[in-house]
Amino acid sequence: MLFDVPQKPDVSLYVSRQKSLCQAIQQELGGKESDQLLLFAGLEDERDDFRQESSFFYLTGIEEPGVVFCEQFDGKKTLYVPNFKIDRAKWMNVDVSFTQENAKQFGVDTVAHLGKEIFGYQACPFFTKDQYEYLLAQLKQVVDNGGKIFTLVPNDPCGYFHQRFILERLQTFLPELKNHIIDVSELVVRMRRKKDMQEFQCMYEAVAVTVMAQEAAAQAIAPDISEREVQGALEYIFTASGARRAFSSIIAAGANATVLHASVSNDVLQTGQLVIVDIGAEVGHYCADLTRTYPVSGKFTKRQRELYEAVLETQAYVESLAKPGMYLKNEKEQDKSLHHLAKNFLEAKGLEKYFTHGIGHFLGLDVHDVGDRGRPLQNGDMFTIEPGVYIPQEGIGIRIEDNYFIAKDELMCLSEELPKDPDLIEKMMQEKSPVE
Repeated sequence: MLFDVPQKPDVSLYVSRQKSLCQAIQQELGGKESDQLLLFAGLEDERDDFRQESSFFYLTGIEEPGVVFCEQFDGKKTLYVPNFKIDRAKWMNVDVSFTQENAKQFGVDTVAHLGKEIFGYQACPFFTKDQYEYLLAQLKQVVDNGGKIFTLVPNDPCGYFHQRFILERLQTFLPELKNHIIDVSELVVRMRRKKDMQEFQCMYEAVAVTVMAQEAAAQAIAPDISEREVQGALEYIFTASGARRAFSSIIAAGANATVLHASVSNDVLQTGQLVIVDIGAEVGHYCADLTRTYPVSGKFTKRQRELYEAVLETQAYVESLAKPGMYLKNEKEQDKSLHHLAKNFLEAKGLEKYFTHGIGHFLGLDVHDVGDRGRPLQNGDMFTIEPGVYIPQEGIGIRIEDNYFIAKDELMCLSEELPKDPDLIEKMMQEKSPVE
């Protein structure tokens, strides 16, 4: 069952991205030779497998936690790595060691320690000054020369949490650093939004694994089993395929399906209920996000089918409109806004008030990927179209979500092989578990 994960690109791809970002900084933010680009990797959490921060991975391809990438605008690149007192490879899976001898492998000129020795094998957020001493000395030199430090510090409450925490901690040791920092997150957003063919391939594989997991969920759904049993059946596919979850799986039956991000529970599926299965695999750091709605009994009731077909028709309508120049959601251009057009379509069916979320979001290294939905769609965009209706008083929630890519002004559905027509859904479920 193991999928062929697309081969990791050569370091030249990441060097090219770094060059593009630095050129944009120089052209739009006035970067000069005395300035530098500074990027922080994420930090580990003992409770979860480490996943590199998306923008750091996008720009460097490096998957090791705790490292710092520095590119001076005079052309010199340095990778600063934690100075562990013990051999980290004896405790953790470490693909490579960082040495001056293999610096070119990472597209840098120099590999250097962040500072003095760190006890243990893991970089921690509350580091001491001496553990970042050498990086601090380099930053002080930039500050003393009146240079600017371009990094990822968006003015929002959520983005780049670890990176901003590390930067703020460094400022406690070097207070004057604060006045030399300039945010480049919007430039990175612009770069990451447009997907290249290597990214497309990873996302195509992620969708393929997710389609298999949806099929496994459909096979598992039956009266008198729990939501968690369905979760176990589908997440087995992720693990066996060499993928990981792109986000916490949503398996929500009956009234639970009216809660948009319902946590999986031990609730038992009952005949007559619908089950929303909203899941995504991650392959090569890229995420899929697919939703289907299944009848527990294997057959929709008349009311369920009526609502389901309204949602399906809405998705088909939005698909027919999605193209460059349209918007996912734009309050000022509602006649070109897919979200507003979807709401109008459902309003004609008396269902607009039951559509309580957006029509879609961008996909990529994050399941809710970077990108302003208020800017026009363009070639290279990857996104979802996911209409739904949620009627708590009837205990009914229905959502249908597929993943799309725009190339050469044409809309491509990556998940078209996964059935969504109600007759095909019933056929698939009745074949595995006939219900009278």
